[in-house]
Amino acid sequence: MSFTSRKKSNKVKKLLVYIVVLLIVGITAFVFLSPTFEKNAPKVEFSQDKFWNFKKPLEIKFSDDNEIKSYKVAYFDGKELKKLETKVLNNNGKEILVEVIPPKFNRLQTAPKQIVLKTEVIDNSKWNFFKGNITREDINIDIDRKNPVANVIANSYLIRQGGSASVVVEVKDENLKDFYISFNDEERFELIPFYKKNFYMAIVAWPVTIEEFKRVNLVAIDKAGNKTTTKVPYYIKNLNVKVDDIKISSSFVNKVSKNVLSKSGYDIPDGIAEAFVMANKDLRAENVKIIKDVSRQNLDYSIVTSFDLDAFNQLRGSKTFSRYAERRHYYYNGKKIDEAWHLGMDWASIRNAKIYVTNPGRVVFKEYLGIYGHTAIIDHGFGLSTLYAHTSKLNVELNDFVNAKEHIANTGSTGAVFGDHLHFGVLVQGLEVNPLEWMDKKWIDINIKKILNQAKKVIDTK
Repeated sequence: MSFTSRKKSNKVKKLLVYIVVLLIVGITAFVFLSPTFEKNAPKVEFSQDKFWNFKKPLEIKFSDDNEIKSYKVAYFDGKELKKLETKVLNNNGKEILVEVIPPKFNRLQTAPKQIVLKTEVIDNSKWNFFKGNITREDINIDIDRKNPVANVIANSYLIRQGGSASVVVEVKDENLKDFYISFNDEERFELIPFYKKNFYMAIVAWPVTIEEFKRVNLVAIDKAGNKTTTKVPYYIKNLNVKVDDIKISSSFVNKVSKNVLSKSGYDIPDGIAEAFVMANKDLRAENVKIIKDVSRQNLDYSIVTSFDLDAFNQLRGSKTFSRYAERRHYYYNGKKIDEAWHLGMDWASIRNAKIYVTNPGRVVFKEYLGIYGHTAIIDHGFGLSTLYAHTSKLNVELNDFVNAKEHIANTGSTGAVFGDHLHFGVLVQGLEVNPLEWMDKKWIDINIKKILNQAKKVIDTK
């Protein structure tokens, strides 16, 4: 072979080597970089508490960067491995949400107290010699088929619309997750430890904004999803609502409503009616929510052994100008533009009259609060607090502890008001209730103190 031929042959060989190397690099790069050969293993997510009552299905989510090819779910009870049926709730390829159907047991079979939930999920990747990425995960799960104990020990005889009542209950479970009192399944009232372990009390309310009374329940739920619902037996009494028609003037809106909106950071509408409604409806709703949230966030869960609050007193030397649960209808230029509940007592005497607190407590709120003006909320324990609104001066600071008969503020005309007065409110877990009940010593003795004392006697026999 001539020199020229050998030179050409070597060039061809080198070219072939380059091509082979490029192919190898290209194939390697494709394998390592292509989504077809992705190497990330699928994920198994089990968000629920690791308890199961074998009554309701469990939910498990399988997810992957590529696509899920297959999955298996089984359980091991310490003796044998048993496959579990599943139902696909959602499948978009990269994520599958499945419902794991609980196994069935006949009357002669005893369910295990603990199982190992075994899951296997394989993705659609060509990695691992075209077998795909595999994730196997074992989850230890406690089996709890027993409902929580939830008994009513004592409760007030009746509850009025807009009024309050008390209840003492027994709640216990090894795996207790949540428990509370519900009103019509619309309002939730937290339970406070009472007297001895596993016993709790609450002051509850029938919100004046809810016209129909359906049911008050004690609800207890454990980590396995077992739920006990026990009725709290109250007799009920409806409220006689006083309706007030109030004429709104342009002067009031320009001087008061718009000022309140401005201080609260609202964009003020040009129209008189629109500005009034924004303050009376939108801002009011925001203010009421703040009152409720602050009260519930500062709920005192100290154990209760007795009720030691006195009946609340009216502002010294004052007259009552508005009562609780008046239904106010507002008119502008002869046309009704809005309506709202008045949820408190309005008392007026002299300008800047001194306000004294009846019962001791902690200041949990001190701010300018929209339609309520300069406002303080004092928590007295038991889920009970009092509200002092429209003040001209507050002599307390946030988190201060105030004593009974302490001078805490002066009346004023801040917020959406016509003149100097005190708006006094009583709050049950943030809901304004009828203050007249809490100003009546006899009512407190019968509906609160007597019930707690009766409950203690019952608890002592257990």
